[in-house]
Amino acid sequence: MKTDRRHDIDWLRVVTIALLLIYHIAIIFQPWAMFVGFVRSEKPLETLWVPMTMLNVWRIPILFFVSGMGLYFAMRKRNWKQLIGERSRRILVPFLIGIVAIAPLHMYLFQAFYKLPFGYYPHMGHLWFLGNIFAYVLLFLPIFYLLKNREGGKFKKLLDKVFSNPIGPLLISLFFMLEAYLVKPQIYSLYAETWHGFFLGALAFFFGYLFVYSGPHFWATVKKWKWGYLTLAFGLYILRYVAFNLEAPGYLMALESNCWIFGVFGLGYTYLNKPSKVLGYLSQAAYPVYIIHMFVMYLGAYLILHIPIHPVWQFLGVTVFTFAVCYLLYEFLIRRIWFLRPLFGLKGEQSTSTKTKVLASESQ
Repeated sequence: MKTDRRHDIDWLRVVTIALLLIYHIAIIFQPWAMFVGFVRSEKPLETLWVPMTMLNVWRIPILFFVSGMGLYFAMRKRNWKQLIGERSRRILVPFLIGIVAIAPLHMYLFQAFYKLPFGYYPHMGHLWFLGNIFAYVLLFLPIFYLLKNREGGKFKKLLDKVFSNPIGPLLISLFFMLEAYLVKPQIYSLYAETWHGFFLGALAFFFGYLFVYSGPHFWATVKKWKWGYLTLAFGLYILRYVAFNLEAPGYLMALESNCWIFGVFGLGYTYLNKPSKVLGYLSQAAYPVYIIHMFVMYLGAYLILHIPIHPVWQFLGVTVFTFAVCYLLYEFLIRRIWFLRPLFGLKGEQSTSTKTKVLASESQ
């Protein structure tokens, strides 16, 4: 079955992964970077953390929402066996390869940076996200196919009616607020390899699917009320900054997170839902870049942090290095070498005709 392509969802995936890279680079310049396994600059830029804390409550949840949306589109063209096979190739293979061959690379660089004895440590690192996504696919697939087979049913009509009201999307925040209340994460934005991250991601993945499944009214609502959601999110951020030293109770941070996300969805649907050759390229590159960015970033830090320059220039240097080297590795190795492509979630060797076309379909 053919569906209209949602270019805004592709753009949001690209933009949020780019923001994730910048966020990770900013951590290097925080005094506590070593406590979360990052290399640390001896010249901190703590002021960077003020805007980063505005980002950190929604940077990962929005990727889970978008992943759930991507599954909706993938299901339109595949039965359950085909879908599990396709998601295994796209997610499970890069996840397992990453554990043994990608994540250990930035551990080697961490050891070199601090002159520690070298040791090989297979681990998930930042690729924990992929493990969660694959688990959600297996967990929710029976429910999603049941919903797919009842697309004209009462539940879909109810969703469409609920999401027609600006309060409707906010109602799902009750589930996220309940998760924060029950799990009680010590730090709300600590998602990696935690039960909080797993349950929050599951909720976002599930509702991401429902937002697309429900019909057009959700998107019309976030488009119309985007500035209202963003205003509410900013107000909750200011409250968090002033009254709670940036770490508010979990239920408030859950609400703030979703308000940012609904506002961003509205902005994307308004301004980004249009085809682009640039998008076709970037939507392919985003996933491999996410996989390799940590060891590239650590290499940049290893080379640049020892240079006696102002930390602002160090930050800019590491940022430019990370984006540039990730591009070069993707463009001249991952994208062009046939046996590397599937290891990074791309389809197999491109045909001559395909090489000249935009392959945006790989992003979903």
